[in-house]
Amino acid sequence: MDETSMDTRLDTWPSGYTPVNLDQHDSVRSHVYHRLSVEVARLERRIESLRLTKAPHAAIIIATYERMIERKKGFMNKWGMEDRRAL
Repeated sequence: MDETSMDTRLDTWPSGYTPVNLDQHDSVRSHVYHRLSVEVARLERRIESLRLTKAPHAAIIIATYERMIERKKGFMNKWGMEDRRAL
């Protein structure tokens, strides 16, 4: 593949996709923080709905989701992405 075809392909973004400025640290940090926050909130909602059901394996799924949340929050903490919802 030559450079021109690669450049052309990179200039076409999927519908609804917002490209991230990879050369700007704050842009990447903001994008990653937003994605992780959305994922954590989604997992927290799933945990709440699982607690209301009597599914046989709900406890295992809840424990797995809680570990995922801990890892995502740990990553955010390690990279200085404090919880902006508390502000």
